[in-house]
Amino acid sequence: MASQQRILLIILSATVVSFVSSFQAVDRHASVARHAKSRPRRTDSIEGRSRRSIVVVAATDEKMSDVDEYLNPVTEILSNFMQKDDDGGGGGADKIDPLAGIDFGAPKISKLPIETLAAALDAELYEKEWFVTGNVNPIYFDDAFQFQDPDVKLTGIEEYARGVTKIFDQASSRAEIISCVVNDDGVPNTITVTWRLSGRVNITPKGLPIKPYICYTDFTVSEDNGLVVFQEDRFDVPGWDILLSALFPFLIGKITKEAAPEVEPRVVVMPKMSGAKKAGIFDGVLQQLGL
Repeated sequence: MASQQRILLIILSATVVSFVSSFQAVDRHASVARHAKSRPRRTDSIEGRSRRSIVVVAATDEKMSDVDEYLNPVTEILSNFMQKDDDGGGGGADKIDPLAGIDFGAPKISKLPIETLAAALDAELYEKEWFVTGNVNPIYFDDAFQFQDPDVKLTGIEEYARGVTKIFDQASSRAEIISCVVNDDGVPNTITVTWRLSGRVNITPKGLPIKPYICYTDFTVSEDNGLVVFQEDRFDVPGWDILLSALFPFLIGKITKEAAPEVEPRVVVMPKMSGAKKAGIFDGVLQQLGL
């Protein structure tokens, strides 16, 4: 009981830190905005960094050692309370690797038009929801791929995949894709995914619920090889809101923001991947015939 009280106290302290950090970031944003009103909106702007969240990509082991850098002190505190592999039923060294079926060394896809790549990512993400499952398709990602959100930075698509698999409860978590389109906000070589996050995170022995909220993922695509080289996640609620909603659900809609609405189902079709192979002499004709 004392241990649970200690965990609650630390999480509440982290909430306060997150709350203060959010306001400090807003103050910094206001100061910067006065000197940069004409600057086009970027996904790595102060606005994006002011959005704090505990629901972040963790690393692949209990110590989160694969994180390159913590951008938010709250995340570093909460990483100490990640569930161990043997929490809630054991497993240890004999635990089955949930990503064993993924070939992280698979050949990369050839360069595609960015609109085709966006459609392909839409179809794959809609089916696999790898933002929470970790069931990525490595063929779309450069070997030097990097991830960043308001809390952490890490390098490598396998490290990212194992991180999300570890932090999200796989029985309940969802990443429901709303859209995946080429960015139209003037940010070049960028595909933006809008999605709804829900479920639980594996923080504390019993886990913490996630009040559903909207996330925005920006994929930066290399001009050279057409692969995703960088991913940045943004959120529509600050970290203190998420923490308070998890600890005190009765505050949802009163002090904290309402949960994001349900996502309407879509019909998503995988595009023809003509850029994934060398063009044959009859490829143009076959494409016109829909074959």
